[in-house]
Amino acid sequence: MEAIFDDLSSALREPRADVWGEVRVVAVDLAGKIFTGFAIGIGFAIVHAVAG
Repeated sequence: MEAIFDDLSSALREPRADVWGEVRVVAVDLAGKIFTGFAIGIGFAIVHAVAG
């Protein structure tokens, strides 16, 4: 029965701060923007090649 209360108290405790969490979010956002830029650039290149 005590194990139930231990699990409950650990679940209600304040979550630990993740130092790398914010860095990870910024890195994923930057990677997405770079990928989008490359995709748009390749699209423009294909359109210019087809249009002559």
